[in-house]
Amino acid sequence: VQLQASGGGLVQAGGSLRLSCLTSGRTSSSYTTAWFRQAPGKEREFVAAFRWMSKYSYFGDFVKDRFSISRDGAKEMLYLQMNNLKPEDTAVYYCASGRPPLGSIRTASSFNLWGQGTQVTVSS
Repeated sequence: VQLQASGGGLVQAGGSLRLSCLTSGRTSSSYTTAWFRQAPGKEREFVAAFRWMSKYSYFGDFVKDRFSISRDGAKEMLYLQMNNLKPEDTAVYYCASGRPPLGSIRTASSFNLWGQGTQVTVSS
């Protein structure tokens, strides 16, 4: 089982990107799929999460309504739509899967399966 993240690239500030995560079947109600990011020299940071049981999305505080999550269950895909991107959003973005309790979905160590990461670069 392997997650596959894609969709990163170079975009100007104010632009948009849509990241994709192939969840490899981890879409049953017990799973949470999350996005984290890591910039050079910084710790991995929570971006967003989707709980397949409740179909509810959660976002990091810095997102401020700029990002949204959508899904295609038939294709086992989860998408992270990122709008109004800022230079500080530049990072490698990872999708992750696991079964964390709700209180732990913002913690990277709560997820046991990770994709390879996709680079997002936002120029000013």
